[in-house]
Amino acid sequence: METSIGNGTTNAELLQWVRDARQFTFSLVEDLSPQQLIGQKKESVNPTLWHMGHIGWFQENWVLRHRHGAAPIRPKVDALFDSFEVPHVIRWELELPKRPTMLAYLREVEAQVLEQLEEKEDPENTYFISLAVFHEDMHDEAIVNDRQTLRFPAPPPVVRTAAERLAASQGVADATTLNEDVEVPGADAFMLGATPEIPFVFDNEKWAHPVKVKPFRIARAAVTNAEFAEFVDDRGYEKPKLWSIAGNVWLAKFRARHPVYWRRQSGRGWYQRDFDHWRPLKENHPLIHVNWFEAEAYCNWAGRRLPREAEWEMAAAAEPAPGGGIRKEKRPYPWGQEKPTGELANLNNHHKGTIAVADLPAGESAFGCRQMLGNVWEWTADSFYPFPGFELDPYKDYSAPWFGYHKVLRGGSWVTRARLIRNTWRNYFLPHRGDIPAGFRTCAK
Repeated sequence: METSIGNGTTNAELLQWVRDARQFTFSLVEDLSPQQLIGQKKESVNPTLWHMGHIGWFQENWVLRHRHGAAPIRPKVDALFDSFEVPHVIRWELELPKRPTMLAYLREVEAQVLEQLEEKEDPENTYFISLAVFHEDMHDEAIVNDRQTLRFPAPPPVVRTAAERLAASQGVADATTLNEDVEVPGADAFMLGATPEIPFVFDNEKWAHPVKVKPFRIARAAVTNAEFAEFVDDRGYEKPKLWSIAGNVWLAKFRARHPVYWRRQSGRGWYQRDFDHWRPLKENHPLIHVNWFEAEAYCNWAGRRLPREAEWEMAAAAEPAPGGGIRKEKRPYPWGQEKPTGELANLNNHHKGTIAVADLPAGESAFGCRQMLGNVWEWTADSFYPFPGFELDPYKDYSAPWFGYHKVLRGGSWVTRARLIRNTWRNYFLPHRGDIPAGFRTCAK
């Protein structure tokens, strides 16, 4: 089995990652009451207290028990926190440990993992520790999203260094939209997917393989709130011909007439719920919290289409070649080789929400697309399937159970951790999920 393990990731970097991820988790739960830690039972959320235990269980299971054969730290952890053995619907009825016990468990797991890192560097150990950190990052994003869904207060501000605060402020201004396309030349053999030299990739990114991509035109920026408001005001939700069969079923079930967190204030236009506050719609910010059906219907209304997954990755990662076409090499990030910073991408909860779509010009791709990483996840046209030659990674349930009926998203959101995201990273959700921090950009037909 070919995995990308430990290539270029040092123990010192892993030590920082483990501590940072755990501290971020603690910051997201410290202000919640005991009642909020359980929360309302909904299909799209989990109890925050269960998230906490699952984060600790996953790290313990893969780093301490699977890799080193350790005994469970606490009894009954598998029966409480194994996500494939504990049905979602019963997680509110479990006898979960109280906050102090849960925090102590997380600290104990962290301490034992850090002990592993004090020993000699071990590529396989590096792989499983990285897996657990990235898993925690994804659950932290889910905790933030659950807070939005349940109308809890916004997560506390991220504690940043002076250098991080300065970087995050660069190039940020509530500018006008970038409502224009760029032309991408296409290729007979664009290499879609990740390559083995990347320090860590998930199984659904493996491996890069040639796909033919015709020349296409793609929007420089994601669709804005103002642009989508035109669709809503034109009664786009009431025009069945704009919606697919499945989209019309969703419309009929939920009787939607606008995005889930919008409402019209009499005489004052559209407002959007931002956690526990209603605020005037920020017109030049990207549309957020819409599902795939809504994205598809907007495209039909606008005479546009969603980008294919390969088109999205090409616009983000490819570089034009002298004389036409694209270079063989791909960029790991839209702007090049440099790891994400606050002046390149809106990640890490640095802005506590979205920013205007014209901000952060330094983060553009080679073709001029802005904010392809960060701000909002972007729906693509494609369903989630494995790449050719797919093989399961040790965590067999990460991708395989979801192939075929989820849709692919790319790019990350404002709260995605920078260490997690890259041009080849594939996210996936069911097409009716409008609660996630997702928007989209469009292509010309």
